[in-house]
Amino acid sequence: MPDDDRRLVYSTDGSLPLPDRRKPKPKRAKGTALPSDGIVRVGCERRGGGWVTLVHGLAESELVSVAKELKRRCGTGGTAKSGIVELQGDRRDAVVEYLSERGRASKRMGGP
Repeated sequence: MPDDDRRLVYSTDGSLPLPDRRKPKPKRAKGTALPSDGIVRVGCERRGGGWVTLVHGLAESELVSVAKELKRRCGTGGTAKSGIVELQGDRRDAVVEYLSERGRASKRMGGP
């Protein structure tokens, strides 16, 4: 067997680095903050193989109560953090309908 074909298959001494097989996280562009013009923006993005509905532009005082009502109304899980309501699944139509019933100006953005 020639010396050229020899290669290390397994070692326990820890001298070789392990390959990093995790997917790199997508980086968000800086300076892409949404305007604070009083309009609630309802978007959708893909995360981990599924869709997530994002609601931007709500006041901090109403964030938790609106998130709770939207989760109940849509029959799905979600959270309210960092000024954003996140709902599991593509629920943009239901969220926009809910906001229009409450008299809030809203816009659909992003998604398929």
